Amino acid sequence: MLRRYLAKRLLVAIPSLLIASLIVFTLPRLIPGDVVQLMLEEKAYAKDIEELRAKLGLNRPLYVQYFEWLGQVVRGDLGESLWTKRPVLEELGRRLPITLELALYALAFALLIAIPVGVLAAARQDSIADLIMRSAAILGLSVPGFWLATLLIVLPAIWWGWRPVTGFVELSQDPIAHMRQMLLPALILGIAAAAALMRLTRGMLLEVLRQDYVRTAWAKGLGESAVIMKHSLRNGIIPVVTLLGTQLPQIIGGTVIIETIFGLPGMSRFLFDAINQRDYPVIQGVNLVVVSTVVLINLAVDALYAVLDPRIRY
Repeated sequence: MLRRYLAKRLLVAIPSLLIASLIVFTLPRLIPGDVVQLMLEEKAYAKDIEELRAKLGLNRPLYVQYFEWLGQVVRGDLGESLWTKRPVLEELGRRLPITLELALYALAFALLIAIPVGVLAAARQDSIADLIMRSAAILGLSVPGFWLATLLIVLPAIWWGWRPVTGFVELSQDPIAHMRQMLLPALILGIAAAAALMRLTRGMLLEVLRQDYVRTAWAKGLGESAVIMKHSLRNGIIPVVTLLGTQLPQIIGGTVIIETIFGLPGMSRFLFDAINQRDYPVIQGVNLVVVSTVVLINLAVDALYAVLDPRIRY
C-alpha cells in the first residue's frame, strides 16, 4: 500500500517538476545584465558579441534552448558552465555534499534544541521558564541568520581577539578542524528552524495534553514523564514532522549567505557566484537539484506519517 501511494505521489510530482524546470530556466534570463558582455567586457565589438553568443547557443529562440536543455536533463546532463567549461554535474558532485552536511548539522541542532525545549515549555505552561523559552523562540525567529553570523565573527574578534574558523578543511585532511568549521555555521542556520519547531511542539503538545485519554492516564497514576513522552508526544509530533519537511529546504536556502560568510565551498556559494556571473547552466542546475530535493523530502515526510501514527491510511 505504501509503495503504491509513493508511486502515485511520484506521478503527481512530474508535472510539478516540469513547471519548476520552466521557471528555473526562465528566471535567470530575467536577471539584469548580459553574460556575453560580462565575458568580453565593455571593449568588445558587436561582431565579437554575436560570435560568442552563437558559440554559446544563446542566439537561438528561448523555447529551443529550453527543450534542448530539458532533453539533456532527462539524460542526466546539466550542461557546462559558460565560464569554466566544466560539467555542472561534476561541480555539484564536489559541492553538494558540503551543503547537505551543513544542512543536516543545522537540522540536528534544530531538533536537539526544539523538541526538549518545546516539551519542557508545554509541561511548565505559563511558568517563568515557559515565558523565557517563548521569548527566546520569538527572538530566534526575528534575528536574521546573516546578521547573527556577522556579529559572531566581528564582536569576538574585537573583544577577545578570537574569530571562528573560516576557509575550508577537507574531512579526510583534518576531521577535527573540519567539524569545528561546520558547527558554528550549522548552529546559526538551525536557530530559526529550532524556534519555529519549538513553538509548534509546545502548541501541539498542549492540545494533546487536554485530550480525554491523557486525563485517563493521569487518573491511573502514571508519572509525568510517562504521560508526556509515551502517551502525548507521539500524537503531537505529526504536525511538527510536517513543519520539519518545510524547514529543510529553507535551511538549504539559508546556506547561500552562510557559506559565503564562512568561506565554505558548497553548492549555495557556487550558486551565488554563478548569479553574479550570469552563468545560466549553473543557476539552472543548482535550482533544479534544490527543487528535486524538496519533492523527495515531501515524499519522505508523507511516508513517515504512517510510522508515527498507524491510524493514517493511504
